[in-house]
Amino acid sequence: MHEQDNGLPRATAAPCTRSRPLPPYRGIFAVDAKDFTGLPAIEHEVVSRTVPDLIGTSLDRAGLAELWNDRKFPASTGDGYVLGFDPSLMPFVIHPWLFTLQEVLTEFNIHALGALPIRLRVSLHIGPLPDTGDEFGGNGTVRNDTHRLLDSRPVKAVLASSKENVTQVAAILSDRCYQDAVASGYTGRHPDHFIEVPATVEGKRFAQRAWIHVPLPSGPLNDLHMPGDAAGEGHGTDGDQEGTGRRDASEGIRVTNRAPNGNINTGTVHGGQRVMVTRRGTDA
Repeated sequence: MHEQDNGLPRATAAPCTRSRPLPPYRGIFAVDAKDFTGLPAIEHEVVSRTVPDLIGTSLDRAGLAELWNDRKFPASTGDGYVLGFDPSLMPFVIHPWLFTLQEVLTEFNIHALGALPIRLRVSLHIGPLPDTGDEFGGNGTVRNDTHRLLDSRPVKAVLASSKENVTQVAAILSDRCYQDAVASGYTGRHPDHFIEVPATVEGKRFAQRAWIHVPLPSGPLNDLHMPGDAAGEGHGTDGDQEGTGRRDASEGIRVTNRAPNGNINTGTVHGGQRVMVTRRGTDA
């Protein structure tokens, strides 16, 4: 807040000079439409108006109408939307809302004849944010990090490499959000539904531990792991496949899927992918 001095606003004391109460803790999520800037200009306003409608519909269907009705510091970002909410609802936002959002987007994309499909990235975070009730509310490090997570390489790459007719939502959770709501057991999704990733943003000094969750995955998601994670080496999704996840300094996180006597499918989570056919020796 600002104090008044002769009718002019005067900033409060500098940080670390005196103790003050923490702002209230808020859950916060932001969404961003894939490939928005590549749309014709005439489509921009339509998408900007449609995204909040889809969020409101999906929250209502997920039993979270109260979150939408009581949303804090809501704002359109042009190609997306951001809002704060009671952090006790975070487990329900993670599940069932993300899956419900996937369903609502699928229905919209099927029935919106003539409209370009809308696929969304979602970032989730928890932390102290001021709620002043005006256009300046909700600003702080937690909000900044929420937008950085939304723009980070892993979540962009996962959505880009997923099948557009299957996967409509890719989410990234801050580590605080994951630890508080998922690892603690409060969310109706097992931790195995989440994949740890290094969240970095091209051109920004940002690097955080984060967690990817895709409600309806397609593509190589199951083999995405933190670089150096032992679980990523020789990790199999079932008895007929082997997978490895590793980091290449020039290409980001690499993904490899192998099937015995069949294809080796390799690529990066930036979306590049190639297939080569190999034959494995038999004991005949």
